[in-house]
Amino acid sequence: MTDFASRLIVWQKQHGRHNLPWQNTTDPYAIWVSEIMLQQTQVSAVIGYYSKFMVRFPTIAALASATQDDVLQHWSGLGYYSRARNLHNAAQTIMDEHSGQFPQDFDTIQTLSGIGRSTAAAIASFSFNQVQTILDGNVKRVLARHFFVEGWPSAPKIEKELWVLAEKLLPKQTTNKSIVAYTQGLMDLGATICTRSNPKCSKCPLNGTCEAYKQQRVHALPTPKPRKVVPEKNITMLIFLRGDQVMLEKRPPTGIWGGLWSFPEVETNHQVESIVLNQFGIIAKAGITLPILSHTFTHFKLHIQPQTLEVLKLDTKVSEPGKMWIAVEDAIGAAIPAPIRKILNLLQNKNSI
Repeated sequence: MTDFASRLIVWQKQHGRHNLPWQNTTDPYAIWVSEIMLQQTQVSAVIGYYSKFMVRFPTIAALASATQDDVLQHWSGLGYYSRARNLHNAAQTIMDEHSGQFPQDFDTIQTLSGIGRSTAAAIASFSFNQVQTILDGNVKRVLARHFFVEGWPSAPKIEKELWVLAEKLLPKQTTNKSIVAYTQGLMDLGATICTRSNPKCSKCPLNGTCEAYKQQRVHALPTPKPRKVVPEKNITMLIFLRGDQVMLEKRPPTGIWGGLWSFPEVETNHQVESIVLNQFGIIAKAGITLPILSHTFTHFKLHIQPQTLEVLKLDTKVSEPGKMWIAVEDAIGAAIPAPIRKILNLLQNKNSI
């Protein structure tokens, strides 16, 4: 066992996290769901969603047989919705191609939708005690600091170097629990000690060999991603109101908010009544313009101008598949993106609308 691994294992057993909802189990399904939810999302945000998701979809079979709408509804608010679609798709693959049993072969695990090398390694380690290394964002930060690896960690060349390091650091001889403690230790160290800001270096079990700590340059690493100008987009969302109901339409299966329900969009709220008539066949009277809502995605920032419209007369177009009228209260609990829920909550609280 490497000295790096042995120190980390001892530390994890004494100071690591041991009572998260997805710990203390070897059920690959429970571990898989948690690992997908934890991609790009902090533990504190995941815990509530995880528990509710597992109650609704307690097995792979339950998830596979559910509708995508149902899955997305239970994911709504967690963001990065392609994760939910991939999870659903992979569950169906497991039922169809693996007799409903989560595969144990490391390479086979990586063929499932939404599972890359690091996620597969975490599942294999926690579920099957396989000696595989993870390399998520937290681990990249730990290794970049400890070995003073300069350069943005997700750049192909730097990432390859970090994978090589991660492989070398794996425990060479393991018991059933040591690989679990090692893998969890890497996660815990990055999440609680070697944090992005205000790292607790004095409490780190690896500070004696950490190059960034020795050189007093911990805050300089990992090297930030090269900055780019973030594109911005402005849209108007049309809030059709008919009594206590609003109209939602289903978004395309791919792209932002893929498969979720949302409000119809247009590029401008100028001459909105004319646009609504020509595009939707709805005679409507423009109402209150709600405050602009901004939402940041990975690659751009979206500014949403919600425009309410009182429906006076409907065309048959609004009965087409992919569109539905639903009470505001019920819409809040549907498979919708977080910004849409904010708008609906605002609508519900504005009795004058």
